[in-house]
Amino acid sequence: MKHVLDELDKRILSLLMENASKPYTDVSKELDVSGGTIHVRMKKLMDSGVVMGSRLVIDPVKLGYTICAFLGIYLEKGSKYREVVAVLKTFPEIVELHYTTGEYSIFAKVFCRDTEHLRDLLNDQIQPINGVERTETFISLERSVDREIQLP
Repeated sequence: MKHVLDELDKRILSLLMENASKPYTDVSKELDVSGGTIHVRMKKLMDSGVVMGSRLVIDPVKLGYTICAFLGIYLEKGSKYREVVAVLKTFPEIVELHYTTGEYSIFAKVFCRDTEHLRDLLNDQIQPINGVERTETFISLERSVDREIQLP
């Protein structure tokens, strides 16, 4: 069921998308409503699935993962999708997987320490997976936008 956001919901979400660790009391002061209202609204947004939790965001580069790449993964057959994804989920370098239309069956985002690490991930771990036909790799030179969906 689709949850309809009112203006207060949108304002609460906008503030928390800027800083998810902002205390609800600060949000309530900024929006001139009670702290209880923020708690109730956030509970409803979580229960309805609009808000799916909060995350700690880590800069991979600060941890030594200097290569961000995208992999287009071709499958031998579409029926191998679930089997291949089960294996791909075990690789910590893979941070996103998407089942796609178009040229690739799977599109993945990975972080590696360097190009040698990326090569080893591709040659020794991903390409040998039963059902993977081949891969195509795109190395990201710069991330220009990284944000949540904007609220209307």
